[in-house]
Amino acid sequence: MARRLSFSIAQPITIVGWYIASVLLIALVSTASASLELAPGQSRALTEAFYYAIMAAGIYFIIATLMVFTVYGAFKGHYPKEFKLTMSQRTLMLQTISFMVYMLGGAAIYARVENWKFLDAVYWANFTLLTVGIGDFTPLTHLGRALLFPYAIGGIVILGLVVGSIRSLVLERGKKKLGSRMIEKKRERLLKRINTTGEAVKLTPVSNEQQARKVGMSERERRKEEFHLMRKIQDQASVRQKWTALLISGSAWFFLWFIGALVFYRSERNQSWTYFQSLYFAYTSLLTIGYGDYSPTSNSGKPFFVFWSLLAVPTLTILISNMGDTVVKGIRDLTIYLGEFTVLPGEASTKDRLKHSGYKLTNGKIFTKGPMMDESPGFLGEKRDEDGENRNQRSHAAAADHLAGALEQEELDEASAAKARGDKLDEDIHMYHFLLIKELRNVLKHLDESPPRKYSYEEWVWFLRLMGEDESSHTSHRKAPIKVKKENGEEPELQQGQTDDRDKLRQWSWVGNRSPLMGDAEEAEWVLERLSATLEKELKRQSKTQNRSPVGERPFSNGGNKS
Repeated sequence: MARRLSFSIAQPITIVGWYIASVLLIALVSTASASLELAPGQSRALTEAFYYAIMAAGIYFIIATLMVFTVYGAFKGHYPKEFKLTMSQRTLMLQTISFMVYMLGGAAIYARVENWKFLDAVYWANFTLLTVGIGDFTPLTHLGRALLFPYAIGGIVILGLVVGSIRSLVLERGKKKLGSRMIEKKRERLLKRINTTGEAVKLTPVSNEQQARKVGMSERERRKEEFHLMRKIQDQASVRQKWTALLISGSAWFFLWFIGALVFYRSERNQSWTYFQSLYFAYTSLLTIGYGDYSPTSNSGKPFFVFWSLLAVPTLTILISNMGDTVVKGIRDLTIYLGEFTVLPGEASTKDRLKHSGYKLTNGKIFTKGPMMDESPGFLGEKRDEDGENRNQRSHAAAADHLAGALEQEELDEASAAKARGDKLDEDIHMYHFLLIKELRNVLKHLDESPPRKYSYEEWVWFLRLMGEDESSHTSHRKAPIKVKKENGEEPELQQGQTDDRDKLRQWSWVGNRSPLMGDAEEAEWVLERLSATLEKELKRQSKTQNRSPVGERPFSNGGNKS
């Protein structure tokens, strides 16, 4: 992580270390569980430490094996060979380590204050900080009860930070990856269906008037249909991705519930628990209800509860978040919908509400967009409402906006000066720079919007025009490939720009792999990056051609494509 050693050296050393630790623990627990000769009337019981060792050995082995797969993937080119932690990953790791140190440190203190065994104190600290509150262990001394005030609130705060990091890192990044995969699969299936129905001609660029008459639309109209087709793919893939994520997280939660209950049923045989009682205990513990009428007492049940409950926290967090995107959202929408018909009618008419419902239920197949439909983003960046949680992340954007504002005014002054002296070409150049900077400032405001900004086709036409692209010309357009294969051993290009590093024109399609609507980057991020690159290139060109006639066409000089 600190990159003091290369990946090829550090990773094998780490893997071998984990495997050695696992093998040593397995050897120890195997020796401890071997048959011993006991005197008549004597019996033995394996301690809690024995079961903690078994779980630790299993975790070490799993970690080492996963790292082996990572190394294999890196050398096969599936992952980068230089592993660099992002700030979010570092934060989650540090918060998780802090929580474990805090829990174990508190357990050590309470073991001495309350005269508990250390592992019993770990069990108590676990269900206390996770707010399960089983109640079979409670502090009885005045010092123990007094220390509970700061200890409990501190642990809950750290736990909240861990849960927040899990949400932002695992959920948001996982949703992007899963969403991109869903879109690619949906795109492939839809293109195959279009080809089999004989409508593939609509995906072929229109290069002349004769072809336009044959297809029945111009290149601009064809591209607009392509764009809306891609939006349809995105919407359908988004719905499927949300329900797939809910299915996966729900399955993981039910797995923890049923398997956990089975383990408690087997480990608490001394209490004669039935499987239903084990289900009841596991359920109340997973939801942090913790009535306390049932609690594990065996040396195997308490260590498993600690391990199991720590797994339950991120699982329940992910499940609740996925329910918020699907089930909870559906209930909320239904409540608002019924309220508009009953106690809280909105401004739209009943007819518009019914048409809006039909549009959403049929995905636009019955009704077109009406007055109640969500409107596309405003042309040239009209402001949307932003989520309050993102407002504290805009300091850098505000500084960039301030700088861009100064540059914008400078270019406008230069354009005015050129107009005053009658230099039409120089005026167009500075006005073009002014428009680029103006749109950069507008797009900067869209970066932190939640949900992420989605631009209308007209906005995309404008942005692409600023980048030197013309949606009415077929020059940079191509028929979208159904299956994108690797080229020269590299992964398929996703969300590529119209030009590569050598300024070579790249052909693309709205429903192809190079589309700006494909990949992990949000639309505002893509537009901001491309507008910035265009402005940088234009400023470099201006500096090279200063004091002499500019070479090449500008997007607004003669209306042609920029090469």
